[in-house]
Amino acid sequence: MLSGLRRLYRRLAYGRPIVVVSGLPRSGTSMIMKMLEEGGMPIVTDGVRTADEDNPRGYYEDERVKDLARSADRSWLQGARGRAIKIISYLLKDLPAGNNYKVLFVRRDLQEILSSQGKMLARRGEMSQTGDARMLELYESDLWKAASLLRRGPQFETLEVQYKEILDHAEEQASRIREFVGLRLDVPRMAGVVDRQLYRNRPGGRAG
Repeated sequence: MLSGLRRLYRRLAYGRPIVVVSGLPRSGTSMIMKMLEEGGMPIVTDGVRTADEDNPRGYYEDERVKDLARSADRSWLQGARGRAIKIISYLLKDLPAGNNYKVLFVRRDLQEILSSQGKMLARRGEMSQTGDARMLELYESDLWKAASLLRRGPQFETLEVQYKEILDHAEEQASRIREFVGLRLDVPRMAGVVDRQLYRNRPGGRAG
């Protein structure tokens, strides 16, 4: 009851929630953004980073997000109320408290994320300066900090979604997302975005 009253108060004070799609890089956040867009939700993206082999359906990013930690003026986020925006887990701490956020937090097997990141760097002719064991430690720390922040912050409501569950049960997971977002989104169109052929970095999966 208390949490419901708190949400009502914040809604009256700060307006409609910003739907934040978050998680580690390469965890499936772009897929969730595409699902929301296809379902009929307005999204925030500048189109600067275009689709490529690593994300053939687009990245759905906004360059302003990268400056959240450094920028003194983050008032532009108010324009994202009632819309969806992609913000990686590390930057959640830099979101101003003067908004409501409904966070769709995507979790994916960390080994798959490492594999996906490694293949992306290889295609670009780059090399990571950090070993896999250290990267796993950093990922786990980042996830722990994000989870703690989302639990404690009164500005956050959170729904965790598992990448593999979306691939295996697309319509069921799309329904969960629609219910959480609280909009009349088109579930079949959302589910239609999910393409298992893009699931290339699972253990034993083909290179992608």
